[in-house]
Amino acid sequence: NTYHLMLRPGVETIRAAGGLHGFMAWDGPILTDSGGYQVLSLGSLVRIDDREATFRSQIDGSEWRLGPERAIELQAAFGVDVSMALDHCPPGDAAPAVIAEATDRTTRWAGRSLAARADGQAVFGIVQGGANVDLRLEHARTIGRMPFDGIAVGGLGVGEPPEGMRETIAKVGPALPLDRPRYLMG
Repeated sequence: NTYHLMLRPGVETIRAAGGLHGFMAWDGPILTDSGGYQVLSLGSLVRIDDREATFRSQIDGSEWRLGPERAIELQAAFGVDVSMALDHCPPGDAAPAVIAEATDRTTRWAGRSLAARADGQAVFGIVQGGANVDLRLEHARTIGRMPFDGIAVGGLGVGEPPEGMRETIAKVGPALPLDRPRYLMG
């Protein structure tokens, strides 16, 4: 997770070890999350606006900023095989207006994430929309039209009822592009 890795052990330590592959002594593929889940999980320790998320470290209270460009830059520095675009993950039981705002922000951040990727860096876009199937389907089409290397479904299992999650997956999964890898996050 990009958020946790930037706090500890930090990008310079990981870079000095030869990236995450060297740091972990792992020659298999590595996918990192962008840190978008921490927008939800850290609650009062995070402020979010269209530019970025500002976090208070749960370790020492220091302030850290993470926007789409920085998330992609960090994942490239970590040397991962698949990077995730920064997204805004709202609670599953949030008001429809909150979910729509987070989905719109995720779309804007998706474009910025693509613009920031390094040559050869694989980046997956993330579909948001809570348990609102219509919003999810619309967002799947929007993210699917963008030149991501793969598409992920995020923001499930974060407070909505299990039956709503299953229904969302059943309807949104078939709407994702078939020409790229698909990834169910969480």
